[in-house]
Order: sequence, then structure tokens, then C-alpha cells
Amino acid sequence: MKSALPARLLVISELFLPTKGGTTVWYDAVYRRLGGKGVHIVTAAVPDAEKIDRTHPNRIHRIGLKRVWWLKPESLGMYLKMLGQSLRLASRHGFDAVHGARALPEGLVAWIMARLLRKPLVVYCHGEELTTWGRGRKFRAMLWVYRHADANIANSEYTLEEMVRLGVRRESITLIYPGVDMERFRPDMPCADLKRAIGLKAGQKLILSVGRLVRRKGFDQVIRALPELVAKGIDAHYAIIGIGEDWNLLGDLARELGVAERVHLLGHVSPEDLPRWYNACDVFIMANREINGDTEGFGMVFLEAAACGKPAIAGTAGGTGAAVLDGVTGFRVDGTKVEAITAALSAILSDPALAERLARAGQRRAGDEFSWDAVAEKTRALVTPVGG
Repeated sequence: MKSALPARLLVISELFLPTKGGTTVWYDAVYRRLGGKGVHIVTAAVPDAEKIDRTHPNRIHRIGLKRVWWLKPESLGMYLKMLGQSLRLASRHGFDAVHGARALPEGLVAWIMARLLRKPLVVYCHGEELTTWGRGRKFRAMLWVYRHADANIANSEYTLEEMVRLGVRRESITLIYPGVDMERFRPDMPCADLKRAIGLKAGQKLILSVGRLVRRKGFDQVIRALPELVAKGIDAHYAIIGIGEDWNLLGDLARELGVAERVHLLGHVSPEDLPRWYNACDVFIMANREINGDTEGFGMVFLEAAACGKPAIAGTAGGTGAAVLDGVTGFRVDGTKVEAITAALSAILSDPALAERLARAGQRRAGDEFSWDAVAEKTRALVTPVGG
């Protein structure tokens, strides 16, 4: 069998590094593996982007993307800028396919480009857009893009089944889980300085969460579980990495429950320190729940924790069952019930043998099933046969 030739792709994505988030990590990891300078990524101009673009193996094209309140729709200018830049690139380069990072705004522009170039269109679906975009014109436009794409990528079984339920052809959807960088996220990294920085003492346990501070992630529920854990004799602290609208709420809740000295809101941490924080913890948790239809599509953070050799606890809502195997690599619990969260944390933190068994299974599965190389090859296969 011949080796796969580098792909020549036009990728349209409002979000890309250095913007934070699991999807930006996904795009970076996949496209740097697919085609080098043959991959052209149209994305937003953001602060500190030059550091990324200067050494990135792909060609990154930055444009100003801002919504303007007096335009109808407010994002019209974004669509036109994406389309203009894409047309300029298409006039100078040949592409094998066009990829849209989401249905809107990228997917609609990508559809126009794919039809003009007579090339295949691939569009990503991450799950949350299916449940949070209401049922108005934006929602209908999103479904139109998915229904007219040559191929769609769903990040979990939950996302795939939701797409089918909403009328997207099952045969157009490929299930591709996110991946994890097993070289960056690995066990046995030095982390004693991080523990000292939050005042963690010998024998104390550390619970860790990573993600945007929004209610559906369940960080507030973990704080509510802390007093009962302490009452059970589990001397635990809780560190949360991320920023978002619930920052003040989480701090206020910790003070109200008398556990403020045990809760550490860390905000953003450096890319170098993130894997070390996973190493510092005893258990990782994101007890996600559905709120007003908003839910978790997959949860790449669970893979990062597993790669670092840590057991994980996830909520039962959404598509987290693909990331955490209940009773095998961690536990899935009802994120609406504090007592269920408390029980799962107590089980892992009070039983080192159980924690070790779950951690080993999670790390083994992360390496076997979720490497970025495998994700990239599955993506390549959608439009570019092996051997070109």
C-alpha cells in the first residue's frame, strides 16, 4: 500500500490557536499532520497569533472577524471576509477539499467554496450547537449546511445520533473522536511546586477540573460536595483551571459553604503547566449536566487526564460516555445530584487500589484509541484516498 500523500486543503475556522479551547487544539493537531504548507487555514486575527503562525507547518491566513451590531445579520461582515480570503487563496492554489470547522459561520462559506471549486465539503459537528442554537433561522441554516455537506464529522455517538434525529443523512456522518497528545500529556511529570503554590500539604488530596466556567460543567456541584467529603475524613482541595461567567459564583459559593480555603480558581495556566496540573491531582472531574438543552458533546479534558494516568469522573449527560468508560477508566454520575458526585469522589480518593486500576485502564485506552495520528488519518480518509 502506498503512503498517503499530503492533503491540499482549504480550512475555514473562526477559532484557531492561540485561542483557548478543545476544538482549537483539535484543529491544530489534525491539520499539522495532514499536509504541511498544502493546508491553508483561514481564521481570525487574535492577539499573540504571530508566535503560532511563524513556526506552524500549515499556512495560516488571519483576517479581522468581528460582529457588527448595525449589520443584519451581525455576522454578515465575517461571512464576506471569510469568503473573500477563501476566493483569493483558491485563485492561487489547488485544493483537494474544503473543510468547515463548524456549520456557521464557517460551514456556509465552505459550502460556497466547495461548490465553486467542485471539491468535497467536510463540516465538523461538536454537539453543543445542536442543543444551544434554539430553533430559529440560525438553527435551520445550520441543519441546511450539515444536510448539504459531502461528509460530516461527529465527535461522539451522542452527537451523531442527534444529527440523525434532526434529519442529517447517517451515511454522510463519520464518527471521529478527539485525540490527545501522548507526548505532551504523560505521567510522572514534576509537580511539587504547583502543590506548594496552592498550599497543599503532605497527605492532602487534590481534585482537578479544567474547562470554561459555565454552569453545565458542574464545577459548582463539586464545591457543594466538598463539605461532605471533609466530614467523611477526606482532606481534599479543589483546583479549577479556566475562566468564564461563573468565576464569581464559584468563589461566592465556596465562601458560603465554608470551603474557600480549599477551592483554588487558577484561571488560565501556561501550556507547559497544564499537563503538570493533571499530574498533581488525585482525580479529575467534570460532573457535567444538561442545562436548558446545553450539554457536553465529548470532553477532551478527560483524555488529557487519562493520558497523565489519572482516573476521571464525568456526568451522564451528553457524549461523555465515549471519553470515560464507567467503572473501567473512571465513573459517570448524575451531575444534578451532589450525593452521587460525593460518592464517586469518595470512592476514588479513599481507595488507592481502585484509583490505580482506573488510571491504568484510562492511560492504556488513551494511547491505543485516541492518538492524534489516528484522528488525522481518519480525517484524511474522508476525502483523500490512501496513496492520493
